[in-house]
Amino acid sequence: MPVIAATGKHRRKVLFSSTSKGPSVTAGKPKGRNFSANLQVNSRSSAATSSHNHSSSSQSGKMGEGQVHPGIPALFREPPLIRDSLSTETTDLQIETVNKCLPLLKGIHNSQKGPFNKYGVPALQRKDHIEYLYDSLEDYPASFVALDASRPWMVYWALAGLCLLGEDVTRFRERVISTFTAAQNPTGGIGGGHGQMSHVASSYAAVLSIAMVGGEEAFKLIDRKAMWKWLGKLKQPDGGFTVCEGGEEDVRGAYCAMVVHALLDLPLALPPEAEARQNGLETFTDGLPEYLSRCQTYEGGISGSPGTEAHGAYAFCALACLCLLGRPEVVVPRYMNVATLLPWLSARQYAPEGGFSGRTNKLVDGCYSHWVGNCWPLVQAALDGTQPAAGPKRASVGNLYSREGLTRYILSCCQCKLGGLRDKPGKHPDSYHTCYALSGLSTVQYHHYCTDSSASSKDDFSSAFSWKHDPNLASDDQGSDVGVFAENDRLVPFHPVFVIPHKSAEGLCRRRRWPEPQYESYSGTGGYSCIVRVNNREYQTDSVCESETLARENAAMRAYLICRNFSVNDGMYPAGHDHGGIVQGIPVAIGTGRKSRYLDDADTSTSGESRSGGSSPESHEGSRLSLDRQTLGPARALAFSSRAR
Repeated sequence: MPVIAATGKHRRKVLFSSTSKGPSVTAGKPKGRNFSANLQVNSRSSAATSSHNHSSSSQSGKMGEGQVHPGIPALFREPPLIRDSLSTETTDLQIETVNKCLPLLKGIHNSQKGPFNKYGVPALQRKDHIEYLYDSLEDYPASFVALDASRPWMVYWALAGLCLLGEDVTRFRERVISTFTAAQNPTGGIGGGHGQMSHVASSYAAVLSIAMVGGEEAFKLIDRKAMWKWLGKLKQPDGGFTVCEGGEEDVRGAYCAMVVHALLDLPLALPPEAEARQNGLETFTDGLPEYLSRCQTYEGGISGSPGTEAHGAYAFCALACLCLLGRPEVVVPRYMNVATLLPWLSARQYAPEGGFSGRTNKLVDGCYSHWVGNCWPLVQAALDGTQPAAGPKRASVGNLYSREGLTRYILSCCQCKLGGLRDKPGKHPDSYHTCYALSGLSTVQYHHYCTDSSASSKDDFSSAFSWKHDPNLASDDQGSDVGVFAENDRLVPFHPVFVIPHKSAEGLCRRRRWPEPQYESYSGTGGYSCIVRVNNREYQTDSVCESETLARENAAMRAYLICRNFSVNDGMYPAGHDHGGIVQGIPVAIGTGRKSRYLDDADTSTSGESRSGGSSPESHEGSRLSLDRQTLGPARALAFSSRAR
């Protein structure tokens, strides 16, 4: 069956390429060849070399006739000036990749549709990519069974790619709910599919997909309390996270866990039974930045775990995780050596290709347009500092990588003739590379920065919800880094930390839409007390106050702290055990005798718009809840013994 069905869209047949491998590209190649003899500038020689090395290539792989566009700088149409005279498998593959890229970068490959803009960059084939991504949500052949555990990722890649291209993905809401309801486990977390163990990566992909399709019914499908407890099991005594129970510990686990935690607004405190709590940690963030710091290597890059090789995707996970924990200008330089990180990131971008590699001595790959490309807004924000949300912005360090080079690589080398984007020329497209190549293209089109105003009213992760963006001008001739994309190729801006549209992240942050709090104050011989009604639950002062204003503030603070720390109990404290003090968060049935207590004539809030993790009391439960309130009456009266009768 399909991953999720694309309704109301004209379908086309999906073609899946053969998985059989051709001959090794290095087989029969003599050693000790001169680099310049193999890196052909002439377009005919380049095409011939590519055809010889890939005898299975189709006619579209051959280079077409035509002149090199005059708007293409020499940097992107000539071989690199620095050449390695030692011939190895690595250098041979690098030569081959450059040979394949040059005709495409020059705009003379007959697979390119055009039109080309004044800079010699082909247009974004938006319609073809949209159709490709819709198709990727349909049925797959039996040979793709190995990807069954990647179902949440396949949903996310397709939905994110469609969002970037400007498509409305809310049409998939019901199918997303159906898909992830089956994948959620009662012990917490979401697996790759029905009956599969929970994994933090699949949970991350599922939560982001839910954020993109939106809707209260989609958010409600996640058992937040179980998710909180399950994430607590992944938290390790050294500050990091494993990707699943008993799984490996790396920065992927840390980043995915904290994104899920932030977007679902889970309590920051660790569950009582968490192993990390038994080892002295109290919150999910305790020891985490120190763990990420230990993952920076001698090269300056960031590895998956301490002592392993630096990798572009792990660099993004670590930097984005730090930017979740605080202001970039504070946390990044505190826990990372920025002076060594910058040259390592810069070394990931190659010329003439213009794209990024993931590791030292590796080839360019379209997916690193995101994994490495989206490191740059985070680093730039760390160097620029927090910008004012209103008023003129402070001076910026400017762009730190070649936006022009990355744009040329994505639009010239990664687009496929029949839709979708790929790793590099000679590879087949897939939804993974389509999503992340488009994400990288979106990054070059906008300037992202952290501001002093957050969409979140909470201190936890407030900086993650304070990112804003301005469009980088297309074809801006000012400066050395030219914007070479056409304005009609502009994509939707994505949040640099959450990797979903900005509006999706902010919508998830504000999803509760609670009605305004309502206060009821009482004066007595000892002072003032107050009850505040928030989200159809009541919270009260825990002491007698000197003034009515102080009483209201005390009640509001009690409500805030309890909703923040006990939201998995639906905003009620205590829950599930005897308690001799004041019961906070008592549910109030909608429309049951509240008119005499509150001045408003009617409570217009609905259960669909007033949730705190679980559900607020429904109106049909009025008789039961009224009875509960009667039994709680004496305790409430005792707490407010000075209340005027």
